[in-house]
Amino acid sequence: MTETTHTQTTPADGRHDGYKSRSPEVRAAMDALRGLRHDLLDDAFAYRPLARMSVDGPLTRRLSGRMREYVSWTPHAVVAAVGGLATLMSFGYCGPGIPGLLCSLLTLGPFLLTLVRPVGAFWLSFPASMAVAFLSPNWGDWPWLPGSFLAHLTVLTVVAIRTRPRTAAWMWLTTAAYGFVAGTVLSGGYSPNVGPMLVLSALLLLAVTVWHIRRDAKQEVTAQQTVTAHERSRRTLLEERTTIARELHDVVAHHMSVVAIQAEAAPYRVENPPPELEKAFATIRENAVAALTELRRVLGVVRAENYEAPDTPQPTLADLDALLANVREAGLDVGKAVTGAVRELPQGVELSAYRIVQEALSNTLRHAPGASARVEIGYVLGGLGLRIVNGPPPATALVKPSPGAGHGVTGMRERVSMLNGEMTAGPVDGGYEVTVFLPAAVVSEGEA
Repeated sequence: MTETTHTQTTPADGRHDGYKSRSPEVRAAMDALRGLRHDLLDDAFAYRPLARMSVDGPLTRRLSGRMREYVSWTPHAVVAAVGGLATLMSFGYCGPGIPGLLCSLLTLGPFLLTLVRPVGAFWLSFPASMAVAFLSPNWGDWPWLPGSFLAHLTVLTVVAIRTRPRTAAWMWLTTAAYGFVAGTVLSGGYSPNVGPMLVLSALLLLAVTVWHIRRDAKQEVTAQQTVTAHERSRRTLLEERTTIARELHDVVAHHMSVVAIQAEAAPYRVENPPPELEKAFATIRENAVAALTELRRVLGVVRAENYEAPDTPQPTLADLDALLANVREAGLDVGKAVTGAVRELPQGVELSAYRIVQEALSNTLRHAPGASARVEIGYVLGGLGLRIVNGPPPATALVKPSPGAGHGVTGMRERVSMLNGEMTAGPVDGGYEVTVFLPAAVVSEGEA
């Protein structure tokens, strides 16, 4: 078997210009017919089960669990109750025996179908009501007997609730057309009840349409309020971040700039300064300038509306040697040991590990001046292990410990928690030890 694929393109020779040149009335009528086909014909018998009622209301919320489960089936129970009433009415009009049984089934059929195929139930209601009218010996009510009358009104209401207002309008017009044909052509002189059907159905469908419009308006208002609240929250957050950035710039950046300038000018104020003093002041100035650069980068991220990655590359464990050299120049005797197969880790793990080592060594400089420290890095199968430990400060240390606010350890714990890692920190043998494990997967070459 040979399959042939044919691609149909819209001709460019003005073949569809006839539709464009038609009058607005004709185009409106054709659009209306397309709407009728879309609402009542396309997928008319599609499976659309009736959803259970929400139990989050002010009254249903107070009920027990099992009672709320029962209450959620209220729409189905209402349809079944009205269907049972209409079935009894049809059985009474058609009489006992086979005619009464058939009338009952024909009346009940559209009710049951509204629960799973609503538009199909609307179309089934017309032949069912016609069949019930012919089976009944009482032709005083035409074309809807009392049971069929109630059934069609219920089907119209349920389908209108489950669809949209335009579908309700099409159903009312279709019911009017059916009533006109059945009441004039097929009545045979019997009194039709088309008028009461159209009036009652119009009132019911109008009420359902108003309910639809009110519900949609309420949902739109709720959505708008949600957007407004989100925008207000975002604006408040931006204002708070701008305030923090301004305070950081005005306070921290100012003092760091003063430190850098004074460190640069200090050697010139001393006659014949020793080389060690010049090197110490140069190191102070380099650290101050580096801190200012990091601060400007952080301020740029805080001031931005969206958290975009900065252009400056973030430090990783590859930059750890430069960090250790920096703290050695500041007077800290620190060593490093690496175990395991060195490999590339995710950027977040690399950055967090670097910042944890940086903060731990800063704490050693601040709280244990003159003590020695050791940084141990272990590459294991499931991630990265860190151990930063320092000994007790010597009794002859010239620099006194500097008090801190305790935010350093808290910041390290936050970084570890963000990566679902583990951390312990506390005194050991007169010094202090920080042990961290950061879980990390292996980064492949494509991800790098």
